[in-house]
Amino acid sequence: MMKFLFMMMFMIPLSFLKNFWLSQLVYFLLFFMFITSFSFNYMVYNISFFFGCDLLSYCMVLLSIWICSLMLMASYKLCMNNNYYNLFMLMMIILLISLFLTFSSMNLFIFYLFFEMSLIPTLILILGWGYQPERIQAGSYLLFYTMFASLPMMISLFYYMNINYSLNFFLMNLSIDSVLIYLCMNMVFLVKMPMFFVHLWLPKAHVEAPVSGSMILAGIMLKLGGYGMMRMMGLFLLVGMKINYIFIVISLFGGFYVSMICLRQIDIKSLIAYSSVAHMGLVLGGIMTLNYWGLCGALVMMIAHGLCSSGLFCLANISYERIHSRSLFLNKGMLNLLPSMTLWWFLLISSNMAAPPSLNLMGEIMLINSLVGWSYLSMLLLSLISFFSAVYSLYLYSYSQHGKVYSGIYSFSMGSVRENLLLLLHWLPLNLLILKGENLILWI
Repeated sequence: MMKFLFMMMFMIPLSFLKNFWLSQLVYFLLFFMFITSFSFNYMVYNISFFFGCDLLSYCMVLLSIWICSLMLMASYKLCMNNNYYNLFMLMMIILLISLFLTFSSMNLFIFYLFFEMSLIPTLILILGWGYQPERIQAGSYLLFYTMFASLPMMISLFYYMNINYSLNFFLMNLSIDSVLIYLCMNMVFLVKMPMFFVHLWLPKAHVEAPVSGSMILAGIMLKLGGYGMMRMMGLFLLVGMKINYIFIVISLFGGFYVSMICLRQIDIKSLIAYSSVAHMGLVLGGIMTLNYWGLCGALVMMIAHGLCSSGLFCLANISYERIHSRSLFLNKGMLNLLPSMTLWWFLLISSNMAAPPSLNLMGEIMLINSLVGWSYLSMLLLSLISFFSAVYSLYLYSYSQHGKVYSGIYSFSMGSVRENLLLLLHWLPLNLLILKGENLILWI
């Protein structure tokens, strides 16, 4: 593990090198070093007194390193245009370090500290490299939604420390039967996931963010909410049995309602962002059932959604770089112009609608199993969510790939090797991980 931490420290001076592919190589070396540094024989792998890794943390850190390396590959044009490249690389490295420390924290206060720290580089990515002037409003939404919900959590942390005398995850055995503390502690995670009713910052942030910002938001930042909920639910078993059904009902109704909203979108990135809300609604419902199927299904779905949604945002950016618009009215007939990209649209959208053999299918089956076991009445909303996820996915595919080509296109470039490699590295783990799915359900 020390070689891994040394490598992360080495990456900070690397950010001032203007060699794109060298930086890319270092990210992938970091990923493979982290794989070899963890043994599945240990349920908890200690790094230091405050930091450690169990299988849940390990999966999230692997996902973080993978998505950050792909972010760099997707931002090739930004890097080549020298658009504050050094600052961009520095922000990505600070973001990766903060995410690694967040997911590896064994202490609740340290977790909270780095959870908030990861917000700052994400905000700078949106404000600094966003496309439209509305990025300032999007950044404000992201900042104030998160900060408003996180301050009550900090106060409730001090309260819990006062009665339990420890904030170590493995020593937090004192259960709390207070609805107020439950809401204060978990509201920041509900905003981050995001739960329906507190999701308005997400489509705004996605639409205004550059491709790297959209990838990190969809791939990792939403998973911080699910990860935090999984860590916290053990403290609130008593109060959770009483009021969790409220959040499950909101999540399922919200997932159905947001799926209908997706059918009214004309902005590609906005549609993909709203689909994230529907998927994370299922994850939230699975966590709130407090059973084994739900927690394992939530972990699988978070990994699957991180890869799939990030890949879809890459595809949206590839179209945007050529058409200079995200509108579905202008992005038509791509099958005629970019047939290789149409294949990637098909593969990733089929994964997004949980078609086999994707990891999404495994996660969705487990979450449906969990929610139907919790209450058979949830079958109605689950069937509607599954059906409409296929509907809006096919709507996105058919509108963008078929139809009459926009006549205002002057010149066009085909997909490069870099773009095909980028999409392959999203799709391949998404469809190969299901072959070793048993390793993802042994973390509890």
